[in-house]
Amino acid sequence: MFSSQTLSAVTKYLTLRGWLIRRENNQQVTSCEWMITDLGGTDQVYPRVTFSALPDDVLLEIFTFYLNFGFYRFKTFAELEDAWHTLVHVCKRWRSIVFASPHRLQLQLVCTNKRPVQNMLDIWPELPIVIITRRGMSQSQDANNIIAALKQHNRVAKIEIEEIPNSFLTRMGAMEMRDPFSALTSLRLHSSLDAQALPDSFLGRSAPRLQTLTLFGIPFPALPNLLLSTHDLVSLDLWKIPLSGYISPDAMVTCLSALTRLEKLVLHFRFPRSRADRENRLVPRLTRIVLPALTKLSFKGNSEYLEDIVAQIDTPLLNEFNITFFNQLIFDAPSLRDFISRTETFKAPHQARVAFFPNEVEVGLYPRIGDVFHKILSLAISCSPSDWQLSSLAQICDSALSPFPTLERLKIFNIQSWEDDVENAQWLELLHPFTSIKDLLLDGRSIPHGALEQLARERVTEAVPALQNLFSEGSQLSKPVKNAIGKFVAARQLSGRPVAVHRRDRPDQEWRQMHWEVGD
Repeated sequence: MFSSQTLSAVTKYLTLRGWLIRRENNQQVTSCEWMITDLGGTDQVYPRVTFSALPDDVLLEIFTFYLNFGFYRFKTFAELEDAWHTLVHVCKRWRSIVFASPHRLQLQLVCTNKRPVQNMLDIWPELPIVIITRRGMSQSQDANNIIAALKQHNRVAKIEIEEIPNSFLTRMGAMEMRDPFSALTSLRLHSSLDAQALPDSFLGRSAPRLQTLTLFGIPFPALPNLLLSTHDLVSLDLWKIPLSGYISPDAMVTCLSALTRLEKLVLHFRFPRSRADRENRLVPRLTRIVLPALTKLSFKGNSEYLEDIVAQIDTPLLNEFNITFFNQLIFDAPSLRDFISRTETFKAPHQARVAFFPNEVEVGLYPRIGDVFHKILSLAISCSPSDWQLSSLAQICDSALSPFPTLERLKIFNIQSWEDDVENAQWLELLHPFTSIKDLLLDGRSIPHGALEQLARERVTEAVPALQNLFSEGSQLSKPVKNAIGKFVAARQLSGRPVAVHRRDRPDQEWRQMHWEVGD
């Protein structure tokens, strides 16, 4: 008949489903309820029934629940997708019910580089195919299995290949894919090596049902042609784009114009383009395209590339924008400034944080309400020396960020020591977009004491005219820093715009107001 393991598993899920239904309907458990238990035996509390007495529609309901809630029981994706194998091996009746409802049960055939795919294709019905590989495609048979699956172009629903070797890319290029992958909804290819480019004929140049596309380190020069066929695309993730996979901003915008359902876009380049390439830029189109569904946008590359993109798009629903620029001598981003200003989400930030890390400097904007850890805008620059970090961030903030009237809090965070050649005047430039802040939060190493002294001497009210509170957190302050804070407080007092100073050593402590005097 069928194994006790199969019966036990189905029993548990049916029992759980009955409990869930009762919970949803807020019902009490009664002695009249049916419960499927092990065959045989007697019980005066719960009536018992054999599976053979259940009609087909009830069994189908049980199977659906068993497969849908399989993530509670199965450890891997392959085990979850193969769960229907257990059901069809019980008996002919169960097998007939399962294969009669492939869409209801979401049946799929999982093909991996370690499975005899051709044999599987010969044995099982024509179900949608899921191609999954992990590390270790070193044997020729591994490639043979995946190639056999890829030849079923009208059945492949998902492709996920990790650490794809160049030898396999060569073989895939020799396939000459001519027919579209009409059933494909998800594609993910990953390589941490110097990968060869995907062939122009990849996926038969068409995947009309594709919803998610992720390429990690894989060059695909013909990607724009493929994207023109993917009108249902929801997520486009291009990570570590190599130089051989470069797509011009104009070509990218042309592709985006057809992706009206796109919700997430990632464009991360592995290396910066040469200056000659950056200067050979096209004039952006006069009319901007609208991406009506886009909510997340992430970019890493040269500022000029992003300038050309944002000058040509509008994103009314965008609520998360992450930017990382490669370091360059001059940052000029007027189009980015206009894009941020006309995007609704970024018009009223409440808090900003400037953070200095060993290899990156970042400014982030946070909303007035909701989770303070959810950044709506992140603008970072990849560079190491502290003077470069400060100079670059001051440039890009002044160029790309307009003053925000709603911004009330600014936190400056630093985990490294400042070098002696940092110009204190650059701090004044950095503060330009933050003139409306009322609270300034500093950790123990945030700003050199020289910068505070210059702020007190020269433009104490012009730089941060609305400032009311200065918060200091972290290790004990040095005497020069204390003196600098004292001078700053005294200068604010004389200007008629006093500042209260608050101090704590650790985040779990309460703030306490301090009294500072020059010479303390």
